[in-house]
Amino acid sequence: MYFAALLARTEDGWEASDTELDDVETLADLADLAREASTDDDTVLVMIEQEGAWFGVVRVDGEDDPRIYVSDAAAAARSSYGEILLTNELLGRDPGDDGPDLDSLDLDGTEDGEPASAVDDEESSSAALITHSPLGDDNILDDLGISAKELHTLEAEDALSAIAEALGASEVLETVR
Repeated sequence: MYFAALLARTEDGWEASDTELDDVETLADLADLAREASTDDDTVLVMIEQEGAWFGVVRVDGEDDPRIYVSDAAAAARSSYGEILLTNELLGRDPGDDGPDLDSLDLDGTEDGEPASAVDDEESSSAALITHSPLGDDNILDDLGISAKELHTLEAEDALSAIAEALGASEVLETVR
């Protein structure tokens, strides 16, 4: 089960809105959705969680490029919403290199049902980039009071609530949950 919300900073604090990601296909679409929630090019956080598996935060500040943090890259890679966040740049790939089909790979990077030795060098090196570890800008919330160290210690089940609490936005987030 997924949950996605937008937290937009305003003069009066944070405003939360529950959001549907069904029409979002790319990171650019997600950034546009976030910018629409901002009145004065203020900070907007798009927070996504897959229950118990992973969470992601996309930060959009005005027209700047979005900044991304994903708690578990391998788990997110198996999620349609996670795939939006795992851009080639974030994965360290060259533009145009989509790497292996993430849906057909097991967690160890092999194709479904194949032994590890059956995967060619290109696929195994690309899949090795996707591990069960955080990926992205771990300083994404530093200026908002959540250090990289704190971000790394958050558990997927309660990460969004913990982030909202640290921002002073837990009540507004709970209203859309």
